[in-house]
Amino acid sequence: MIPIATDTDPDDTSDGGSETAAERTPETAVDGPSRRRLIVPATSFAIGAVVVTVFFAIGAWQRRWIADDGLIVLRTVRNLLAGNGPVFNAGERVEANTSTVWTYLNWFWAWVTGAEHTEYVALWLALILSVSAVPLAMYGTARLYGRRALGPGITLLAPLGAVVYIVIPPARDFATSGLENGLTLFWIAILWCQFLAWGRRDPADRSVRSRAAFLILAFTAGLAPLIRPEMAVFGGLVLLAMFVTRIGWRMRLAMVVVAGALPVGYQIFRMGYYAVLVPNPAIAKDASGAKWDQGFAYLTNLFTPYTLLLPVIVAIVAGLLLAILSLTNRPAASTAETADGYGGVLEREKPSPARRVTGAWGWIVDRLQSQGGVVTVVVVSGLILGLYWLRQGGDFMHGRVLLSPIFVLLLPVMVIPVGIPTTLATKSSRYRLGAGLLLLGGVITTVWWGAAVNQTVLPNAGMDIGRDGIVDERRFYVTNMGNENPITAEDYLDYPRMRAMVETIKETEAEGGGVILPSANYDEWYVSPLPKKMPPGIPRQTTVFFLNLGMTSMNAPLDVRVIDQMGLAYPLAAHTPRLTDGRIGHDKHLPSEWVVAESGGISGFPGFIDKDEVKMARAALTCPMTQARFASYKDTWSFARFRHNLRQAEEFNKYRIAREPKYELLRCGIPMPAGVTVR
Repeated sequence: MIPIATDTDPDDTSDGGSETAAERTPETAVDGPSRRRLIVPATSFAIGAVVVTVFFAIGAWQRRWIADDGLIVLRTVRNLLAGNGPVFNAGERVEANTSTVWTYLNWFWAWVTGAEHTEYVALWLALILSVSAVPLAMYGTARLYGRRALGPGITLLAPLGAVVYIVIPPARDFATSGLENGLTLFWIAILWCQFLAWGRRDPADRSVRSRAAFLILAFTAGLAPLIRPEMAVFGGLVLLAMFVTRIGWRMRLAMVVVAGALPVGYQIFRMGYYAVLVPNPAIAKDASGAKWDQGFAYLTNLFTPYTLLLPVIVAIVAGLLLAILSLTNRPAASTAETADGYGGVLEREKPSPARRVTGAWGWIVDRLQSQGGVVTVVVVSGLILGLYWLRQGGDFMHGRVLLSPIFVLLLPVMVIPVGIPTTLATKSSRYRLGAGLLLLGGVITTVWWGAAVNQTVLPNAGMDIGRDGIVDERRFYVTNMGNENPITAEDYLDYPRMRAMVETIKETEAEGGGVILPSANYDEWYVSPLPKKMPPGIPRQTTVFFLNLGMTSMNAPLDVRVIDQMGLAYPLAAHTPRLTDGRIGHDKHLPSEWVVAESGGISGFPGFIDKDEVKMARAALTCPMTQARFASYKDTWSFARFRHNLRQAEEFNKYRIAREPKYELLRCGIPMPAGVTVR
């Protein structure tokens, strides 16, 4: 049953979001007439939630898969299970995963279940969290509009935003995928429910239960940067709203401690262990510089194929209509409010500017802890998240990074109250009927739209990466491997080069190790063999250098080092500048000569490797700051190393080298090696 605040008169038709702090009283038992009026909205909500959840689960299961980027997470999980620590390559402290919670969640369940294939752990975790997030978010929104169900007439709680979300094909693609999308949605839904409950609570309530709920909300919001770094926007705004309300300094202090203990503690660990401020992919994908044009191209790439603008307009109109109904049904200001200066009727003297500012701030603070205040914070958070990704230029995966902002923005209309009055005798009842019919029309339009577009596929999705660099990631791999549901690392052996890579690793290991580089031939890899005597400080280790980091690393033994040109798991590449016109999400590229030089290769180079470039790269690697960065994640971890990393983390985070070895020599003031021809 939908929880209803029953301090309302049975004939009250006001919206749940219209209440203020002065109007809230503790919830009590629902009386007989109110209970009967709840049957229709509760039943309609239950039916809608079940239908939407079932359809989403079926759609997500039909599209089940693990992305190449999802396999990257599982390489770290393998190392954790093997006792190598939270690293991508044994012996190198590099945080290759963006979501900290997602990494350890997969590790925990893989450890508990003892699963032979960790891919299935990631698949089921993502599926369960994704599917659970939708009805949970709907439940929170039902609480938002619950009081409207007590009004006269019939009120249906119909799904709207939930339908919009599950219809978008990328939402079903990334309901599994092995990435943290499902975890992010689940966290958003939990935070939404808790934040709404806080908005309904009487600010004067100082009970143990109320304080505990407040601190639990603070803890959930504080997890934001560990869920995804950009989710700090949502969690931060929630915490800010809580902090400025009238809670007393003792509770403020407790809130800061509870919200900050885990993220701050982990940040200290990250700085001391990995020697940077953010996960390595955040450095590789560098947030510096705006790419608005690419961002709007990414937005268009999502909106155009599915005519997504239609349901968005319907959702906006529905939200505005419900807000207007809430405002028109709001009770008049009380005498107490007027006497305090908000109404101005009893004011005999014009208030001073300072008093006006104080009064306005007090008015804002008092209304933050209301359902209207909660909705405002959520909508602002969603808009900021969307704008952040537009500025970043979006992503290379079709729709993926916009799913969370869309989900956040749809929260206030996940379900909407459609009211049908019992009489048309009054003007307000006729208005209510008109509004109800408009809302019902919006729901019907959205369902019709969903039926029309839910199976839409992008043109050339499986074969082509367009000039904008955006690709339907799942369809691309499905087409190129001939497998509708690629899940395990073994499934990815059907991707070009992978079987040849496995064979090349075995051969190279038997011959003493080397640097394995991709060739233009899908069935062949180049190998730069390691010398019999390795240079000082460089371990003898086979290295695979390839862009598709997930499938390579999960099909390689843990003692084989796997790194990439872009720098997701390779700090040297991550610390290069972005390519101005590079493909979004892939706009860093480290030449192969650096890897050969850094790994110890000295002879037997493939034809495309320039020997002079290798010599220059080897000399450039002696730059003191570069050597310090290597030491920060390669040296044995000790308390002294932890302390040193902690002090230098900010400097390392900002450190950049020149992409071309000859320019790096100039940048660092290193002489050109003898006998080198500079081109």
